[in-house]
Amino acid sequence: MSRFLHRLGRTTAGHPWRTIFAWLLVAAAVFALSGSLGGTPQDDWDIPGAPAQAGIDRLREHTPGAGNAGARVIVHDDHGRVDSSVVTPLTERLARMDHAVAVSPPRTSADGDTALLTVQYDAPVTHHDLMGNIAPLDEAVAPTRDDGLQVELGGDVPDSAAAPMRGTGELVGVAAALLILVIAFGSVVGAGLPVAVALVGLAVGSAGITLLAAVMDVSPMAPMVATMVGLGVGIDYALLLVIRFAEFLRAGHDRQEAAGRAVATAGRSVVFASATVLISLLGLKLTGLTTYDAFGFATAIAVVAVAATALTLVPALCGLAGRRLLPRRVRRERVVTGSPLMERWATRVGRRPVVWALLSTTLLLALAAPALAMRTWPQDSSAQPTDLTTRRAYDLVAAEFGPGANGAIVYVTHGMGDAEVAALAETVGQHADIATVSPVVPSVDGALRVFEAEPAFGPTDERTPDLVEELRAKAPAGVEITGSTPLFKDIADHLGRRLWVVVGFVVAMSVLLLGMVFRSVVVPVKAAVMNLLSIGAAYGVLTAVFQWGWGAELLGLDHAMPVSSWLPILLFAVLFGLSMDYEVFLLSRIREDWLDTGDAHGSVVRGLSSTGRVISAAAAIMVAVFLGFATEVDVVVKQLGVGMAVAITLDATLVRMVLVPATMSMLGRWNWWMPAWLDRAMPAFEVEGATSPSPSYDDDRTPVGV
Repeated sequence: MSRFLHRLGRTTAGHPWRTIFAWLLVAAAVFALSGSLGGTPQDDWDIPGAPAQAGIDRLREHTPGAGNAGARVIVHDDHGRVDSSVVTPLTERLARMDHAVAVSPPRTSADGDTALLTVQYDAPVTHHDLMGNIAPLDEAVAPTRDDGLQVELGGDVPDSAAAPMRGTGELVGVAAALLILVIAFGSVVGAGLPVAVALVGLAVGSAGITLLAAVMDVSPMAPMVATMVGLGVGIDYALLLVIRFAEFLRAGHDRQEAAGRAVATAGRSVVFASATVLISLLGLKLTGLTTYDAFGFATAIAVVAVAATALTLVPALCGLAGRRLLPRRVRRERVVTGSPLMERWATRVGRRPVVWALLSTTLLLALAAPALAMRTWPQDSSAQPTDLTTRRAYDLVAAEFGPGANGAIVYVTHGMGDAEVAALAETVGQHADIATVSPVVPSVDGALRVFEAEPAFGPTDERTPDLVEELRAKAPAGVEITGSTPLFKDIADHLGRRLWVVVGFVVAMSVLLLGMVFRSVVVPVKAAVMNLLSIGAAYGVLTAVFQWGWGAELLGLDHAMPVSSWLPILLFAVLFGLSMDYEVFLLSRIREDWLDTGDAHGSVVRGLSSTGRVISAAAAIMVAVFLGFATEVDVVVKQLGVGMAVAITLDATLVRMVLVPATMSMLGRWNWWMPAWLDRAMPAFEVEGATSPSPSYDDDRTPVGV
């Protein structure tokens, strides 16, 4: 691999315009294909195997249109009653909308000042005409609003459109990246190059995701997650290569040789770092849900695209820029130096490694402690800001009809007589936690009897899962309990179980890959444990901020809420891969020095000295990108941005700058121990180039001198 990458770096640097033209052709081809063959992001919200899904499927079998999209229109008058003169024309306008098949009779509140109408559509909410399209509803209710009445929209279709992505995350991330890189490089050219390369790779990756949408359902949120990760790692990869190129330039090599050596050394780190990210993303397949498949494939496309552009465009642009990448004051220097600050820090940690290791571990465990109380639940409109119509609709329904009206539990009965179903509905209505039960309604073909039970509390209440479980346990044969609330419980339960499958797979595969790369048992196991610590701390912070409400108002939230059920698995898969990026960057330089010198302690100091500035700058960029996404309106995106920003901050500070040097100083040569039989059995890979032979070992693979 080293020789191939060295030739790749020299060739692209020696023929920069050809390389750039080649990428223009690739980009044009991919964009042309995506324009002609690409699909549109579309969710698949079915949960195969979920008990609630069985009820939905049975309804679909016997009732045309069941399980399709719906919308709620809530009309409220603060000064009087909402009568037929308001409701009748509104109902007619709603019924004339495209895809609308029925509008329910109005449900009026006890005091008569609020009316609730439900619109049923002929297609699922994921249909292209419905998903994210609230314009027909706004047009239909506009005359009612013009009459001075409050009209709010809720349900499937408005929920899909209420909190669109504003794109501020990408803008904030790019602006922050440029500022950080200018400060770190002292060169505008050096700062702009990594950002430009990452944006090119991200653009190509986005076109690739459009092609992916043509062959499978891709969630509309998947491109957003792919953008977050792709932008962060793309800048990181390009930054690592540019730093290495600059080092070789300052060492006296010409442009082509500097580019070749940079790709041969740092390029291998990029290859294996991106491989760890891809392995983590592969773990999403184990959730058994197509939504996660889309997240994994879309993000993998973005990572491959930015890695490819980094390995080819960076040396080409470096060949064009040459010494202009360096600050003016050092363009004539020929000596490669690390960071004196990082060197002093690593030396200080190395003097008292046990103390530093205990302090950082204690802090990480303290931050992770709230995660033990984490409660997950899919987010609904109650979690959104109050300036959204869906949140106002939710609050109106809760105030006028009871909190349970926002998440009715649907009973679907099959093979039961009218008297049996009526008795069941009466029994359910007598439950202490059930506020009201609707009349029993037969399906169109008469095979089913259906009624709804509204709990005395809202869907996100911590009592909801137990209530659903209890109702299911008491339900007779032939009864399916479904609806959004039971389905949310099934999602939370399913993802809670699959989390540990994903964790086990990702950790095992990452440990195996790092073991092959670094020829060590200790290094990969230690890396996995440290990554789990930083991710656990991120879970703990998410729990404290969102579930306990500590500082939630700073994010524009007015109340505490559960952590989204979709986040723990997604965060783990993405963060574990990103954390391994930094592990590969740091350990590759430490191992390179160890192979050159055999100095276990000094290699840690020098490795951290040479990479600390890069890791700090790269982490600062990622944190800026993720915090930019935390400014978006949607609460799930906020939670994702905060969780990833916290994890990367902790990983780049407490883990890479404290725990890694402390533990490596304590272990010394044992860091690189591997049993002889395992060393022979595992394929050998090298990440950074070694300039001297490997240290000699005795028969049990303990380095000589240990």
